[in-house]
Amino acid sequence: MKRLLIAAFSIFALLMSAFSMAGQSKDIGTLEVHYSAFPSTFIPASIAKTYGIQRSRYNAVINISVLDKSRPGKPAVSTMVDGIARNLLGTTKKLSFREVREGNAIYYLAEVGYANEETFNFEINVNALGLSAGKLNFKQKFYTDG
Repeated sequence: MKRLLIAAFSIFALLMSAFSMAGQSKDIGTLEVHYSAFPSTFIPASIAKTYGIQRSRYNAVINISVLDKSRPGKPAVSTMVDGIARNLLGTTKKLSFREVREGNAIYYLAEVGYANEETFNFEINVNALGLSAGKLNFKQKFYTDG
């Protein structure tokens, strides 16, 4: 069981790293904020279950990771993250981020439901107490599988 959990965590860390690299980044003061949004069906079922992520063709995952550029090696930092997703009709959904730690990596994950071809404007607040704080804005269109 322990090996299975370690394997699941390793796969999850690889997925989040891949999505972070495939995503974009923004500098906020001394912080380097990486962000991505993708359908929850991209995550294997076993990993989604481990992290309490609902897999659905109508559910997206928002992934935020924050690095401290002022320190050697740009280590991940614990951060306060919150935000909203607003569709083109003006409907707003509050994002509830939860922290996931994998070794030295720290991720903040939130989920948002969507309809096929729905576009969201994301407004994410990042606050690394004692370092920097700021806002991250991005736009993403989602498609349902099949």
